[in-house]
Amino acid sequence: MTLWLGLRLSLRGGREAAVRLALVATAVAMGVTVLLSTVALFNAFQVTADRPCWECTTGSAPGGRALGATPGAVLWNHRQDSYAGRPIKRLDVAVLDASPTPTVPGVPALPGAGRYYVSPALAELMDAVPREQLADRFPGARAGLIGRAALSGPDDLVVVVGQTSDGLTAMAGTVAVDAVAATPVADDTTALYEHGFGIAAIGLIFPLLVLVGTATRLAAARREARFAAIRLAGATARQISAIASVDAALGALLGTLAGIAVFQALRPALAGVAITGSRFFPDTVAPTALQYAAVVAGVPLAAAGAALWSLRRVRITPLGAAREVRASAPGWWRVLPLLAGLGLFAGPVFAGGGDPNAVLVDVGLALIMVGLVVAGPWLTMLAARLAARVTSGAATLLAAQRLAADPKSAFRSVNGIVLAVFIGTAVAGIVPAVVSGQTAAGGGTLKEVMRVSFGYGEAAEGLPLTPGTASELLAEVRAHPGVTVLPVYRRAETPASPGGPPPCDPGPGCRLDFLLGHVVECGALTGFPALGRCAPGAPAVTADFNRLLTSDNMLSVDRNLPIVDAANPAAPRGSGNSGKHDRTASAGLPLAAVLIRAPDPAVHEQIRTLLTPYVARSGSAEMPQTFAEVAQARAVLLDQVEHVALAIVALTLVVAGCGLLVSVAGGVVERRQPFTLLRLCGTPTRTLSKVVLLETAAPVVLAALVAAAAGFGVAEPVIDQLAIRSAPTALPGPAYFLTVGGGLLAALLVILAGLPLLRRVTAPDTARFE
Repeated sequence: MTLWLGLRLSLRGGREAAVRLALVATAVAMGVTVLLSTVALFNAFQVTADRPCWECTTGSAPGGRALGATPGAVLWNHRQDSYAGRPIKRLDVAVLDASPTPTVPGVPALPGAGRYYVSPALAELMDAVPREQLADRFPGARAGLIGRAALSGPDDLVVVVGQTSDGLTAMAGTVAVDAVAATPVADDTTALYEHGFGIAAIGLIFPLLVLVGTATRLAAARREARFAAIRLAGATARQISAIASVDAALGALLGTLAGIAVFQALRPALAGVAITGSRFFPDTVAPTALQYAAVVAGVPLAAAGAALWSLRRVRITPLGAAREVRASAPGWWRVLPLLAGLGLFAGPVFAGGGDPNAVLVDVGLALIMVGLVVAGPWLTMLAARLAARVTSGAATLLAAQRLAADPKSAFRSVNGIVLAVFIGTAVAGIVPAVVSGQTAAGGGTLKEVMRVSFGYGEAAEGLPLTPGTASELLAEVRAHPGVTVLPVYRRAETPASPGGPPPCDPGPGCRLDFLLGHVVECGALTGFPALGRCAPGAPAVTADFNRLLTSDNMLSVDRNLPIVDAANPAAPRGSGNSGKHDRTASAGLPLAAVLIRAPDPAVHEQIRTLLTPYVARSGSAEMPQTFAEVAQARAVLLDQVEHVALAIVALTLVVAGCGLLVSVAGGVVERRQPFTLLRLCGTPTRTLSKVVLLETAAPVVLAALVAAAAGFGVAEPVIDQLAIRSAPTALPGPAYFLTVGGGLLAALLVILAGLPLLRRVTAPDTARFE
């Protein structure tokens, strides 16, 4: 009977009950849509992370023909390639005998010499570009497509190439493999993404739960009075709890079903989101049946709990709704955590010392986030009192007095905005500066320069190119029109110290120490002014190019420029181990790397194809890339972080707008009698509308401004610590201002949508005096 009464009050309780039911359903639908989207993306990421990591396969160094003593073993050489900045996973294999061999998931059998398998995305790319730019890198004919078991997503570029045993043995880094790895990859990146999903879920769901709680408390005073009357008529506290639970659970259930329907409509678009830099397979972007069941059962229970909490006074006594206690004013001490956090975070940076202590930075950041929420009510009260002193308008005075009287309640409805805008502003302030600094490294003159390193591989036999091979390579590269080349040679070994090991010539068994430095010719260096210039008269100099050749952080590279100046010693003529005194300082030296500038992207890809066998021969783990592609790889991840942060800000602002609409409607209904009396005394409705608008919008604007200021206060020390010197400090992009400005405007428009209710509920002919 009690449940039926609760359903009747919810469905046939008049316009007020219908509005409350609709708002609860809408709030829950938004929350469920976001929750399911987050869970679906996490499931897709988990499926991808749990994929067997065949790329992680390891083996032993091949020992000539003795390798055939292990039946079924194959030669295996896995390395990275790229096309237009997109990484390509390349596996070269050689089948040694007719015994059953291990195979890669998604490939029917390892290809023989002269055949290869490619992923669907790579096959499409190969068909779309000239052969000399891509397809010529893979000798032989296409045997088929690689199945999805070997891929992380539909955009993966993967190729498995069959080679002869002699050809593959000659490649540095080749190993003998008798079993393919079948376990998932275990690295810090997976844990980082998992933590990121958790943070995103909290950042998205928390403000939505606040909205659900606010919606269930709509017109709480009126409902408390109604339920108190029912209790005076003989209802027990348990019966009141059941009635209130039915009211909230019904709206939550309807909202849950609506949210599931909206999520299904959004799933195709959600499958196109590239969280990790590439898309997931569409069928993996979905919650499980158990997760659907948990949402359908858990969300209505949470809404019912929020409703019971909002009516806790009625459950104490039938007269609990009439008890009102004036809240104490917030104290000035509330701003201390915020100031302390800013000091701990920014102080060591601006003090000009070394790198700040990581623990102090983390503590400072936590204090800033806590301080923003704690200081909000005090700042609201301060702003309200200041407005009451400097203004003379009736609407402003009334709004300021109400905000000053209860700043905690006024700020409570917008505290979700603070953290979202703070995080979004900090990220939006840091990312553009980092991205612009990366692309502007070296004054922007390095963007189209391709770097190719030899002998930096992890394999023990990885070596720079011998002088003869280096001359052959440089001649082929220089044959392309408009190409500028800077060879970076390995510095000659110094004579052995007494009692030390003798120096060795480049060849099998001699692993050179690349940290000893390099040699560049000053004539070739003039084509790359960002790298520096030699002292007058020096034909060649020695320098350390390691950071330039290996770092994936262009900010780190930029801080190391210029590499060559008048302080670099001249390289002695005839250095090397060729046994004769040559005329040039680089004669007889192995080639450690080469920098290539080409004006045409098509020429870049042709040269990259040309370099493929040389890179494989050296065993290098560094794929040929332009510096713009190196910077772009980081920019993609940084842009994804910024987009996620701005999405959280946008959603939070929209949710805040809905919550404010609920607050406006509830506040108008609860203050119906005083507003009606003000109208009877001659106060225009326009003045009352301004009162409601000001006391609702002021905390929103104040929270956004304080949070944005704190976000910029965090971004500036980070930018200063990164020492981005090649580009001016970049302001947040248009997306940030559109997100924050548009979100605040949308929130204000939502507030305006609730003002017509004020005219109806305060009509003089509905005035009652009790």
